[in-house]
Amino acid sequence: MRTLEASSSCIVWNFIFIIWMVIIISSLVGSSTSSVCEFEGMFNFGDSNSDTGGFYSAFPPQVSPYGKTYFKKPVGRASDGRLIVDFLAQALGLPFLSPYLQSIGSDYRHGANFANSASTVIPPTASLFVSGLSPFYLGIQLRQMEQFKARVGDLFNQQKIRFGANLPSPDIFGKSIYTIYIGQNDFTSKLAYGGINALRGYIPQIISQIDATIKELYLQGGRTFLVFNLGPIGCYPGYMVEIYHESSDVDEFGCVVSHNNVVYEYNKLLQETLTQTRGSLKGASLIYVDTHSTLLKLFQYPTTYGFKYSTKACCGHGGGDHNFNPKILCGNLAASACHDPQNYVSWDGIHLTEAANKIVTRTILNGSIFHPPFPLHIHCDLEPIDD
Repeated sequence: MRTLEASSSCIVWNFIFIIWMVIIISSLVGSSTSSVCEFEGMFNFGDSNSDTGGFYSAFPPQVSPYGKTYFKKPVGRASDGRLIVDFLAQALGLPFLSPYLQSIGSDYRHGANFANSASTVIPPTASLFVSGLSPFYLGIQLRQMEQFKARVGDLFNQQKIRFGANLPSPDIFGKSIYTIYIGQNDFTSKLAYGGINALRGYIPQIISQIDATIKELYLQGGRTFLVFNLGPIGCYPGYMVEIYHESSDVDEFGCVVSHNNVVYEYNKLLQETLTQTRGSLKGASLIYVDTHSTLLKLFQYPTTYGFKYSTKACCGHGGGDHNFNPKILCGNLAASACHDPQNYVSWDGIHLTEAANKIVTRTILNGSIFHPPFPLHIHCDLEPIDD
């Protein structure tokens, strides 16, 4: 009888042990296969600061030395390597965003990039070949997004989206981050041809259109928005050469004071507008991303961040303080690129180097430039971006 009781007890304990091991193994397997991030994708809208190849999918291909640092060839990015949007995708555990206009080799399972170099918020009044501005302004990018979303829904309903297809599930639109990084071309084109007073009268229109776009994306299902402000264009080598200013209008850091002041006015109104809109978007996170504060420090104190040159372009022509000639731009056969872009803040006089983009991204990831606070590390198990 005791032998039978002991045998039964042993069976019970063995059964408990097996169940316990199954629970542990299941939890381990579950933790290794489940998503480590609340965000399953990204959708980006913008200009050359975040274009991953859209412009050069529609127009003649980009030429060397663009892309030389990371991709080892031109890939449609206005830098020697990765952009902020690339580093952000990397940190979220997502692949680089494919341009919406890229018909071959694109993968949209985790979002799409609608940004286009030379794009504006307000529709351009002349063609690209006259104005230098892209026809794919923000309103067009929004229509492309709506078309993309509708087409994904149609294909899903027709059961034409299968495992392995390069399209997302329709529920991704409410589980993604929407990034908006645009306005620089509106700003500089108006400043160059109309002056500061004309630009000031134009600023509310730019911001109003960005605000309207956010509201429309919210109606389309978006719930998390990161809206980037403008950098200190008074410190960008290209604009310092191209846009007229008095010699007395330059500060101790070599930046144009009046141009930076009007950027400050723009950013202030943008933040105020987003603050007002935030209250009307129920259940959404609308974040003002102050990249300006980080970039200004890079231009003013480059050596603090490991750079040697701030207001001098790595890739350009002419040497001197800025190494920028608007008639011989980076990519021109007469232009040349430095061998050490990691020592420069500016790549081609208008855009940042990969090294500068990485530093800005770090301030995004640690949340120090978010208003209001939005701790990404709580929403995602962030991946390193140092490789």
